[in-house]
This record gives sequence, structure tokens and C-alpha cells, in this order.
Amino acid sequence: MHLGIDPGAYNPVFTDHGRPQCPTLHSLTHSGKEAMALPRAWHLLYTLSALVLMFAAGTTSPVAGGRMTDKLEILWGQTRLLNDRHGDQTIALTMDKAMGSAFGSKTAYLFARIDISIKLVPKNSAGTVTTIYLISQKDWKKHDEIDLEFLGNATGQPYTLHTNIFAAGEGGREVQFQLWFDPTVAFHTYSIFWNKDQILILVDGIPIRQFKNHWEDGVPFPVYQPMRLFGCLWDADDWATQGGRIKTDWSQAPFVAYFANYTASGCTPSAGGSWTCGQDPSVSGSGSSGRGDWMTPGQGEELNDHMKQQKLMKEMQSKYMIYDYCTDHKRFPNGFPKECGLA
Repeated sequence: MHLGIDPGAYNPVFTDHGRPQCPTLHSLTHSGKEAMALPRAWHLLYTLSALVLMFAAGTTSPVAGGRMTDKLEILWGQTRLLNDRHGDQTIALTMDKAMGSAFGSKTAYLFARIDISIKLVPKNSAGTVTTIYLISQKDWKKHDEIDLEFLGNATGQPYTLHTNIFAAGEGGREVQFQLWFDPTVAFHTYSIFWNKDQILILVDGIPIRQFKNHWEDGVPFPVYQPMRLFGCLWDADDWATQGGRIKTDWSQAPFVAYFANYTASGCTPSAGGSWTCGQDPSVSGSGSSGRGDWMTPGQGEELNDHMKQQKLMKEMQSKYMIYDYCTDHKRFPNGFPKECGLA
């Protein structure tokens, strides 16, 4: 363990699905127009001060925010869209005791590079979870998913970044980090890089986690199902902060997290499915032509030097990783998952 954490006191808590969930995500992604009608009702019921939110977001505004609504749509809850004089937009997700809020991407991708800047809930954020994740939307039992979830904490305590990866409905691949900066005073950029060979998670351009495609060794990997990005702020005080020992202080509500600078580039499959993105992507390292080679590891400044990237990632993990499912003997007394022993 790192950062002065007592290993005996650290017990990560996971839901039945192996990761926390936005309370209405499953109904949202499967119930269509009825779920999409929620935002209109909640916007009428809840009236937050846009001026206060704009001031809070503007004290550390990111550079070149851009129009968030070009690629994202507000879904439900107390979500505010803040516009500055340059035409840049910031989404403010808010939460009180009644409910949280969410947005989603207008486009689904099969392989993508996603970047978004976030300024997390400040002060006493215990019990809150701010989430961005990619998820497929067809067969829930075989769904794919890539999670970045920021677990709030008591004032002065570091945030925990909880990551997880699902493939073909199989998850339980949790890796957690404690952030090495205060993510509430300024915007920081969080990235998901996903192609047919690997998934990378980056913070401010620094890789902190890699999950490789070991399909040929019998390890599921997200290769066939397009995924949409969702962002959500919600209450999970039954487990989120120190195993649920610290509850949400509702006197601090409404809680607010800000999102800006959303960019996404990737393969957008047509109605024909994943094959429109090129050769069978389950074949790791295959020399397919055209769109099947979307975003090779050489594309992107942070990914140019493979050896430097691996060294930096190992350094970050040694300093800031506080949980790795591949080293949890108590959880896997009969042996670790297969991918844990693969290079």
C-alpha cells in the first residue's frame, strides 16, 4: 500500500457487478424515450443558480473548452450547461438528496480515443461518485464497459480513482489509484485509449493502467460492441468512502462536478456492425488495412515511445496504485484470473 494507507484498514467494496453503477443506468440504456424524458421534468423541478455555477467553474477554466453539446447530450437530473463569452461550454453535473445527474455521448464508437477535463466535487465529497465510462447498450449480460470512477472523501483526504473493465459481461478487473493532486481546484484531463490491441487509461497524458488484448489466450476483450460515453454524479455512501464508514453530508449539497474539453476520435461503425471497422479485431496485432487499423499505438504524443510509456506507467503504479485485483490473494485464493499472468 502507498500514501500512508494502513493495509489492514483498506478494504475495497464492490457491487454485485464488480463496480458501482449510476442508479438508473440500466434503465436509461434500455428504456429509450421514457428515460430520455427525465431531463425535462427535472430541469423544471430543480433551479440552481447558473451564476454561482459559472463562477465556480470559471475560476480554473480549461483551455479551449469547445461546444460540449456538439457531441454530448444532457440525459437526466440537475444538469446545467454553462456558456462563456467565447462560446466554450462546461457541463455542471449536480446532485442533492433527491437524485444525481448524467450526460451521454451522441455517438457510439468501436475503438476510440476519449479525452475529457473534469473538476471534481470539492471539500467534503464523501459518499459521492463522479463517473465517466464507455458502455455497450445491447445485451446487458454480455456487455462491454470501461470505467473511471472518482470516489469522494472527507475534506483533506485524497480522491480514489476506481477503474474497471468488462468484456462479454465479465468484469471484476478493478484497479484503484489515489490521485497525486487535488482534482477539485483545477481541471485535469482523463483519457481512455481503446483499440484492438489494448486499453490505456491516462491522467493528464500520463498512462496509469493498461489492459491488453489476450483474446487468443481465452481472455475476453471488448472488440465487437460499440460503446457510448456516459458521465454521471450520484450518491453511493453505502460503499464509496472507506467502505461506507463515512456517509454523505447532505448539508453540503448540492454537490457539483464540472466537465469540459470533451474530444472523441475513433471508428464509428455503421448499422452493419463492427466489421465496417476492418478485419476481425479479435486477432491482436493483425495487419488489417483501412479502418481496422484505427489508432495504432504510434498515434498520439503520449503513446509514441513504448518503452518510455511502460516505464512511466510502472512508476505511477508503484507510487499511487492502492488496489490491484491481480494481487488480491484473499479474493482469489484458488488463483488469479488468467490475464494476470500474461505479459
